Amino acid sequence: MIAAASTIMVSMSSSTLSFACEFLREPRSVASVTPSSQALSRQVSLPIPASGQPTVIELGPGTGAFTRQIQTTLGGRGHHLAVDVNARFTALLGERFPGLDAVTADARELPRLLRERRLPHADVIVSGLPWAAFDGGTQRDILDALTTVLHPDGGFTTFAYVHARWSGPARRFRSALNDRFEEVVLGRTVWANVPPALVYHCRRPKRP
Repeated sequence: MIAAASTIMVSMSSSTLSFACEFLREPRSVASVTPSSQALSRQVSLPIPASGQPTVIELGPGTGAFTRQIQTTLGGRGHHLAVDVNARFTALLGERFPGLDAVTADARELPRLLRERRLPHADVIVSGLPWAAFDGGTQRDILDALTTVLHPDGGFTTFAYVHARWSGPARRFRSALNDRFEEVVLGRTVWANVPPALVYHCRRPKRP
């Protein structure tokens, strides 16, 4: 038990260090010094079905905080595609999760990525992207790409930090979500995260 706990702690420390290093290299694309917590990971992974062979797309996986929870929920089922612009992150994820399809690409390329894999649609899209760091055009382009590939009955989850919820970019993003989904529900505050976060649960995408 002690050995197992030590391994987990080393892994967590390694992830945190890797995340912090990438934040220092590219603060606008990483936008946080620490990875998301397990509590937040569970909340954003809620739409993943407990049965079947779903296609789950993960945007901005970083060092794999959400990835680990998604892999656990899937339990080897379906197809898990993780997309990140940071090649160091995708290489790291490929080593840690052998069953993961980790690719270095821009989220706006989702339609192409699914065509190349002969996947008809995504059943669930989970995002760890730093939306508040994007300009309005980038936010809209990424949302257009993901609503294009998301199944009509599929779910999209993402999060925002509580302290930045009322900032201009955050309010603009919330408005963009309302324009592209018929249902946008704001979950409870996840206090067990640094910093505390809120999860957006979105369904019934409107096609661009």
